[in-house]
Amino acid sequence: MDRNPEVEHIAKKLDKMVHKKNTDGALDLLRELKDIKMSLETLQSTRVGMSVNAVRKQSSEEEVQTLAKALIKSWKKLLDGSEEKKKEGGSPVRSSSKDSGGGEKSCKRSEESPPPPGPAPRVTSFPPPPVTTDSVRNKCRELLEAALQTDDDHRTVAVDCQHLAGQIEEEIFQEFKSTDIKYKTRLRSRISNLKDQKNPDLRRNVLRGSISPRRIASMTAEEMASAELKQIREALTKESIREHQLSKVSGTETDMFICNKCHGKSCTYTQVQIRSADEPMTTFVACNSCGNRWKFC
Repeated sequence: MDRNPEVEHIAKKLDKMVHKKNTDGALDLLRELKDIKMSLETLQSTRVGMSVNAVRKQSSEEEVQTLAKALIKSWKKLLDGSEEKKKEGGSPVRSSSKDSGGGEKSCKRSEESPPPPGPAPRVTSFPPPPVTTDSVRNKCRELLEAALQTDDDHRTVAVDCQHLAGQIEEEIFQEFKSTDIKYKTRLRSRISNLKDQKNPDLRRNVLRGSISPRRIASMTAEEMASAELKQIREALTKESIREHQLSKVSGTETDMFICNKCHGKSCTYTQVQIRSADEPMTTFVACNSCGNRWKFC
């Protein structure tokens, strides 16, 4: 498949802008794309339509939004034209009886050059999954397909969401070999995360093929989480570790206090003078068993 390196490079730059939530310079990249003659093969192989659409949604610049919409509209015509040709089935060109010279000219044209080849089949990154007659499995495939179509990203690239959804469901079914509660729980979490409007990167990466059907079928909730949520979790983890280390390093272990949460007596306390010198010190206590913290004067 034709992978135009220039278009691919621009698409990657746009993706980085979206990831960093900074679309400065996007207008220049969109203008470059406008000057490039786009082919259906390049559009499908680079997934540039998805990148442009993501920038359009994130940018607050009216000029960026307008140009991005115009590009997407023009590229959709390529896809629509491909679909029209596919429906026509590449029927042979008929000679017109109104041509001067009748069939003689038609015959000469046929001898001079062969008829144009029929349209190439629509390219899809995902092969059709094995067919199943199980109603539960088919319903799950439908729900997955709907989740993948939450946004219009799938329309800007020629991705067959039905095939992709079937591939994901097939991977999950092969792991559990049944449609029991574990199977349904796994499907439910995929559907929920793919539909999440606050986590579009997950859906886009699955549509692109950056995350394979096998991978998305087995990812944990932490792995599927948005970049923003991952940062929050990481910050909380670091803060928790820091507080734990501080209490261990600067505190004094004692059994004089009883935790009001777990009723344990293994505690660590630290006394700090945070008010005036003639006021008593404030005592900070941490339970070594459950991590509960409290203070008193």
